[in-house]
Amino acid sequence: MVSKRTIDYYTSIGLLKADRSESNYRIYTDESLHDLKFIEECKSLHYPLDEIKRKLEIRKEGSIQASEVEKHVCTLTQQMLKLHNDLFDIIPFMEKLDEKQKETLTNNLSLLRTALLKSLLKVSS
Repeated sequence: MVSKRTIDYYTSIGLLKADRSESNYRIYTDESLHDLKFIEECKSLHYPLDEIKRKLEIRKEGSIQASEVEKHVCTLTQQMLKLHNDLFDIIPFMEKLDEKQKETLTNNLSLLRTALLKSLLKVSS
C-alpha cells in the first residue's frame, strides 16, 4: 500500500506522471500504475530514487547505451556480492536451526538461484 503523500512526492519529483481533471484532480493512467509498482519493487531492493528514475527512463525509451549496460552489470554484481556476504554472515545462525528449517531455507535458496540462473541465461541468449 502506497500512501497519497508518497504518490504526491513521486509525482513532484517526476517519477510518476499524472494528467489533471477539469476540477484539477490528478488522474493516473494504467502506465503510471505500472510505474508505481515498478518503483515499489525497486525500493524493496533498496535502489535510491535517482536510480529508479533512471531505470524508468530506460524502460520507456526501450533502448540503452553500452555504457548504461556496463553500469547496470556493475551494480548488479555489487548487489550479488553483498547478498552473498549477507548469506555467509548468517550461516552460523542457520546451523542452529532444526533439520526441517534448514531444509526449507535450502530449498528456498535453491529456487532463487535457479530463477536467477534462468533469467541470466535468457538475457544472454
